Amino acid sequence: MGIFKRMKEDMDVVFEQDPAARTYIEVFLTYSGLHAIWAHRVAHVLYKRKWFFLARAISQLSRFFTGIEIHPGAKIGRRFFIDHGMGVVIGETCEIGDNVTIYQGVTLGGTGHEKGKRHPTIKSNALVATGAKVLGSITVGENAKIGGGSVVLHDVPDHSTVVGIPGRVVKQKGKKVRRDLDHHKLPDPVTDKCNQLQAEIDELKEEIMKLKEGEHTHVDNNL
Repeated sequence: MGIFKRMKEDMDVVFEQDPAARTYIEVFLTYSGLHAIWAHRVAHVLYKRKWFFLARAISQLSRFFTGIEIHPGAKIGRRFFIDHGMGVVIGETCEIGDNVTIYQGVTLGGTGHEKGKRHPTIKSNALVATGAKVLGSITVGENAKIGGGSVVLHDVPDHSTVVGIPGRVVKQKGKKVRRDLDHHKLPDPVTDKCNQLQAEIDELKEEIMKLKEGEHTHVDNNL
């Protein structure tokens, strides 16, 4: 496919996904997600030719103007749509299929422990909602949906919906997987530690009371 046909295809996706889009001129000039994708394609070609510095320079320039950071090594398929893309980060070894949609604040990153393939693989037709963090060399399956604010550290099956911290599958192939996921009951390590300390204090008080009672009994016996 020629470069101009590919650019038009990218803009057509915007009209399909964003009801606020009105004209091609508006989309061409004002949609930062498009600008970031187009800049990435140029940077990716340079990266594959091992012109690493120039590729990174284009990537960082795009980041400066769009607020979207895509490493030039990332592999991205067709009809990729970034909606309100400020804060989006896509890592070097990330692989993204066709017809994928992501929203602002999404991170497709690494955990800092892997070598080689360090970033996620997002298969075709997946959706990653606002603020979600997909971390590590994991795979998000086809037609999967990642809920806003979720932190995903493990593979996501095809046709699944994942929400929460850490991310859990709550729906698969249209059927609910679990009903006891309470997002408002997240772990609070500070409260847990305070409760542990309070329990230890209560035990110490009880032991002290027993010692005092033992001393009083010993004194009374002597008398």
